Amino acid sequence: MSKMDNLRAMREAKYAEAQKRAASAPAKTAAAKAKAPVAPPAPVAQQAAATPAVEATGTATDDLCGHRNMSGRTCTRESGHAQKSHRYS
Repeated sequence: MSKMDNLRAMREAKYAEAQKRAASAPAKTAAAKAKAPVAPPAPVAQQAAATPAVEATGTATDDLCGHRNMSGRTCTRESGHAQKSHRYS
């Protein structure tokens, strides 16, 4: 057998296995669809309105968003900001 014949045999074996999994998958997906739907999360604007903006002492909170990007920088906007973008420092 040549290298190309081996590759073709491996590809056909993977395809056959994928077809077996696909044939048994509808039984699993039907059971998954029968579960109760999950409520979508509330938008950020509603979350911000739900959190108190003033502490018990009457001063504004200095909590930051705290979202981290891939390089490890954190967002400097206030917690629960309505803007879609973050400001990193």
